[in-house]
Amino acid sequence: MASMENPAHILIVDDDREISSLLAEYLEKNGYRTLTASDGKAMWRTLDEARVDLIVLDLNLPGDDGLTLCRNLRTRSNIPVIMLTARGEPVDRILGLEMGADDYVPKPFEPRELFARIRSVLRRTQALPPHLEHDEPRQVRFAGWTMDFTARHLVNPEGVVVALSGAEFRLLKIFLEHANRVLSRDHLLNLTQGRDADPFDRSIDLQISRLRQKLGEDARSPQIIKTVRNEGYVLATQVDKE
Repeated sequence: MASMENPAHILIVDDDREISSLLAEYLEKNGYRTLTASDGKAMWRTLDEARVDLIVLDLNLPGDDGLTLCRNLRTRSNIPVIMLTARGEPVDRILGLEMGADDYVPKPFEPRELFARIRSVLRRTQALPPHLEHDEPRQVRFAGWTMDFTARHLVNPEGVVVALSGAEFRLLKIFLEHANRVLSRDHLLNLTQGRDADPFDRSIDLQISRLRQKLGEDARSPQIIKTVRNEGYVLATQVDKE
């Protein structure tokens, strides 16, 4: 979280200079430090030169768009990303989460809403490893798989590391912490993204579908993460902590 002694650094990547300036001014008034970039090239330069705690990334940018930048960022960094998307385009929001974004905010938006989302994402990400509590396991095993909380990766039964996005890591972590308990979509969304679902929000369903693919599940008959009709999802396997 931001503090007076060590405020979080927020990088705003948007080619609309008016939006960038207004947002930067609002965030700085509320205790954050900000940097701005108008395109992907400027974003990479900034990341090479400065510490960044979170990126607010517009979907529509000149050159590489936000989806491409988010996907490339995930190959080298776990810096949380909040994607700015056009209102009325749910496919863009779904793709943003699929590419590794931690949350999304549709345009036009209220600065205080984005501010609340930033606080929520920073609170979640700063509560994750590598700073493990003493009673939290460093690894868990389930159905032949190993989840390494310290290295933040998944290892399949053949010993091959399977990369996870930040959103996939948090979702699987929640399932492992609540194994053999049915979790509703609302509960999962609140635990992973810190907000309640709206009636048309299918982001959890998409993330579970992607997670099942990573686990090599048969989409028609999944055995690890099962669907419970009219209730939600359950990780239906034994979990051994180490």
